[in-house]
Amino acid sequence: MPMDENDILARINEYVGEEQRLRERYQRRELSREEEHRRLERLEVALDQCWDLLRRRRARLEAGADPGAEEDVRPPDEVEGYLQ
Repeated sequence: MPMDENDILARINEYVGEEQRLRERYQRRELSREEEHRRLERLEVALDQCWDLLRRRRARLEAGADPGAEEDVRPPDEVEGYLQ
């Protein structure tokens, strides 16, 4: 089932919360620096994918198109490539 805007925003909030929990665990020395970085990198990619999907949905909506069309999450290398 395709995600709507509220689903995407909820997922973003989950990832942000998880990011905060990871940072807190690292500060309490429950995680090594390497583990924190590894997990944060995965979260950052997932967040970028969610933001990309949300931007594309909003752009389709503004253009008068079906915001749920082409609902696929883009692969990490495509989404992360925007920053280079």
